Amino acid sequence: MKRKSVATVMALLMASSLTACGSGANGADTASKEVNTSADQTEFEIMGGQSALSPGYTDNEVLNSLMDEAGIHIEWNTVSDSLAEQVNIQIAGGELPDAYMGVGFSNYDLSNYGDDGTFIDLTPYITEDIMPNLTKILEEHPEIKAAITMDGGAIYGLPSGEQMGTAGIGKEEDYSIFTIPQFSMINKKWLDELGMEVPTTLDELHEVLTAFKENDMAAKVYGAEPGSTIPMSTGFDEWCWGQNIFYAGFGFTNWINDVCNDLTLGSDGKVNFVCDDDNYREALTYFSDWYQEGLMDPEMFSQDTTQLMAKCQQGYVGVSTWWYIEELMGDYSEDYVFLPVLTGPDGDSNVTVRTGGAISSGNLSITSACESPANLLKFFDKWYEGETVMQLQYGPIDVYFTGKDENGVWNSITDEESKEKYGKSAGELKSFYEVAGPKLILSHYYSDTFNMEDRAIERLTDLYDYWMPQVKDTSTYPIDCVFTNEELETIDMYKTDFENTVAEQEGLWIKEGGPTDEEWEAYKEKLTNTCGMGDLLQVYQDAYDRYVQAQ
Repeated sequence: MKRKSVATVMALLMASSLTACGSGANGADTASKEVNTSADQTEFEIMGGQSALSPGYTDNEVLNSLMDEAGIHIEWNTVSDSLAEQVNIQIAGGELPDAYMGVGFSNYDLSNYGDDGTFIDLTPYITEDIMPNLTKILEEHPEIKAAITMDGGAIYGLPSGEQMGTAGIGKEEDYSIFTIPQFSMINKKWLDELGMEVPTTLDELHEVLTAFKENDMAAKVYGAEPGSTIPMSTGFDEWCWGQNIFYAGFGFTNWINDVCNDLTLGSDGKVNFVCDDDNYREALTYFSDWYQEGLMDPEMFSQDTTQLMAKCQQGYVGVSTWWYIEELMGDYSEDYVFLPVLTGPDGDSNVTVRTGGAISSGNLSITSACESPANLLKFFDKWYEGETVMQLQYGPIDVYFTGKDENGVWNSITDEESKEKYGKSAGELKSFYEVAGPKLILSHYYSDTFNMEDRAIERLTDLYDYWMPQVKDTSTYPIDCVFTNEELETIDMYKTDFENTVAEQEGLWIKEGGPTDEEWEAYKEKLTNTCGMGDLLQVYQDAYDRYVQAQ
């Protein structure tokens, strides 16, 4: 299908659109909300990405069935390599396909391409007549609508994302599997051997770790080499295996964050960086004493996950953190139990929960070259049905999904079945059939449409039943806030330097002793005057305020 020039198509759009009067800023805004009523085009061309293991989409039975239902045909021009380069060349040359799919445009890209007319505003097409499935989802999930709506109110891309939460295992409240990334655990067998209870405070944990070290528990209980006991081993500021969960005793947990490290949201809607608070300083001074006493692994700043797992699975480690116990502790996992959220020296304990996976709007955008956007969007609206998106994500029914359980929920193929029948692992089979694009997997799909994997069920159960009852405040900064171009420039200017400065100083103070008054004041001055902390704080506050207003 021949690509159409932007100039030609703009003329078509003007002829076929519902005309509205207006001039200046108000007129431009009105024009952006017009609907192209043409239904003539049924042949479309889409440019986009695909998995490296995908054979392409021409013979994809799920897509072909959806096209037949919608009464359209799509010519797929998809690649797995050099996608961004090819897309940039196309857009710069003005020779556009009807849509881009699976490219992963950032909000910055979407805003720019929307402003210059490359992408059309989809807002007037998200209606019960054209996109009933998506319209219903956005009504029920205003946070998703807020995540895909640009600062000026336009939507230049359809939503995609995966919500894996506790609602998917039948729980009343829906908490993302990412809500508390670090589950802390302790060797209960060692405690029993010492006649000690599971600690409930940081001071009690200090006593336990000291006893683990002094009694060389790895050697005493497991027969390891003398002196091999490591009281506590984690990474430093790592995703699921860092030390951050223990900061809860000082009123915060500064997780590695998809938005900005050390950023928190209060129940009053005010954003804050914990890294210049007095309790943050107290935490670093407190844990520096542990480090100096040899209770924290001296390799915590340099080791990787392979090294940590090797230590744990040889029975050397008394306390650690991970996604769940079994994977980290291996054959010793039955000897471990979760630690509770530990109370600090001043009686404080507060886990700063984090948000779930992001909602992206960068995986399906309609260009100004498309003569009949409504026809194409009716096709994509079918993607927002549970059984459809599960097949686009994993593979067809009777291929990847082999049958329903007693509750009418689809079960997926096992590795053994997949290798025997298709000569591929289940993961390879998924990659073969997976379609990149605007796939939105809602949390409840895992309970009413298709079953999630056993490991995820286990972790979500632990999260809901054990960890969340200990959380006092579930306020969290939403990963789906939309930033203006100016705000993105501020973030680009300061964020990396800010995060690096905080992390470097945090590590140094743990290793060498907490900050003196002079060091602390110099550090705070640097964050403000050099690292742009105040500017960043304003950006995140403004974006959050708009996010709330958009819902």
